[in-house]
Amino acid sequence: MAHLRSRHRLALAVPVVLSLTASLGFLPGVATATPLTTPAVTTADGPNLSYVVNTTTDHRTIASVKKAIAAAGGSVVIAYEQIGVIVVHSANPDFGTQIRTVRGVQSAGATRTSPLKAAGTTDEGAAQVLSAAEAAKVTKSADAGQEPLEADQWDLRAIGADKAAAINPGSKKVTVAVIDVGVDDTHPDIAPNFSASQSANCVGGKPDTTYGSWRPADADHYHGTHVAGEIAAARNGVGVAGVAPGVKVSGITVAEPDSTQLFFPESVVCAFVFAADHGVEITNNSYYVDPWLYNCLDDPDQKAIVDAVNRAQLYAQRKGTLNVAAAGNSNDDLDSDALTDASSPDDSTATTRTVDPHKCFDIPTQLPGVVTVASTGFKGAKSYFSSYGDGVIDVAAPGGDRYQIPDTPSQNGRILSTMPNNQYAYLQGTSMATPHVAGVAALLKSKYPWATPAQLQLLLKVQADNPGCPAEPYDGNGDGVVDATCVGGKHVNGFYGAGIVNALRAVK
Repeated sequence: MAHLRSRHRLALAVPVVLSLTASLGFLPGVATATPLTTPAVTTADGPNLSYVVNTTTDHRTIASVKKAIAAAGGSVVIAYEQIGVIVVHSANPDFGTQIRTVRGVQSAGATRTSPLKAAGTTDEGAAQVLSAAEAAKVTKSADAGQEPLEADQWDLRAIGADKAAAINPGSKKVTVAVIDVGVDDTHPDIAPNFSASQSANCVGGKPDTTYGSWRPADADHYHGTHVAGEIAAARNGVGVAGVAPGVKVSGITVAEPDSTQLFFPESVVCAFVFAADHGVEITNNSYYVDPWLYNCLDDPDQKAIVDAVNRAQLYAQRKGTLNVAAAGNSNDDLDSDALTDASSPDDSTATTRTVDPHKCFDIPTQLPGVVTVASTGFKGAKSYFSSYGDGVIDVAAPGGDRYQIPDTPSQNGRILSTMPNNQYAYLQGTSMATPHVAGVAALLKSKYPWATPAQLQLLLKVQADNPGCPAEPYDGNGDGVVDATCVGGKHVNGFYGAGIVNALRAVK
């Protein structure tokens, strides 16, 4: 199953941009040193794989590279000429090696390690579906003016979202796109705020806007529906409420429709470009791009993946879209010298390797300009599973923690939200923290419609509440073992970044 989920201080974002630019040549018009080569026509005698071929954005170069792709035994699925990314299928086992020798190709590589099949999540643990009896119990505890299940939504109260809704629930002119496994727009809490015109299915790298294409393949593809409800479930007297119940939400499906639910790079590239070209103000990214948990720049395939996804998300930023992403559930220190990755590649046979998170990137969360989100529980402490890192985490938000027990009717420390087939369930993860930040960003965009992505990120940080590093050694699960070390001060640190976001301040 894909690794669904659920940065940098503003001053620290520049070195990251520079380092990535220097490594990959992201800037348009950067010359390449590769020789002019026309690959010989090759027979298709290997596995049929998907590739991204990254080039300059001028039409003449792209046309030349397309010819070279065909000569190397590749077929173009779609060319995103505005960012210089071409999605290709090829059964030539030497396609990557051959196409990287072509002038104008800046990077190229396979986006998966197993063959294409006929047509990474960040929630932690299984979903706990709310039964009818449990729902009735919660509903009895609802106060006047609350949604029926809101008594169990400790997360809204933790960031002042319940009070914010009474002041400004958000503007219908603001849309948050949920890039995920699909969104069930027929759910009564999501339907009032759903934007079909800004939704699509991007699986395979090419957008399908057929009506309903964005819906989950089956009830097991529930992650995106849960996330969408956390952001914008309507205050309509049904079920739960979202952080920004007045804004619009859309769904862009990128997960494979089978049980793996993998998020391959070409699908994510499609999603960022589609969101940007369809006027989406904010994207929610509660996942990492498969098949690599960390993409190392010294590997040509992984380098090409980082290059392609970064081009797409930077394109979205230039078009005015703020991208918000989950930090992950591995309890990894993303500012450490070395991490163990035992899950990659997750589409074939994983091997254990040691990576440096300064050179091997979790994407999209470690890309420049992306808001990186850590998770907190009911007590406001870092969730036991949440990854962290000084200079990496931008902000934090409630994502749930089963060890931090709330004073709610269910006493469930996870996050309650919408599920397919008109259901509700509890989940926890940085996947659940990220939509809280996306919701607050949507409230800020509603109040300041001309704010740029960088300005919205700064506002999120300035208005956040930072509990500071814990005074005692951090033991997230209470087993007597120190699980993580917080580095930094009261205002900025590795557990919370600039702090826990505040919805009430966003609307005042």
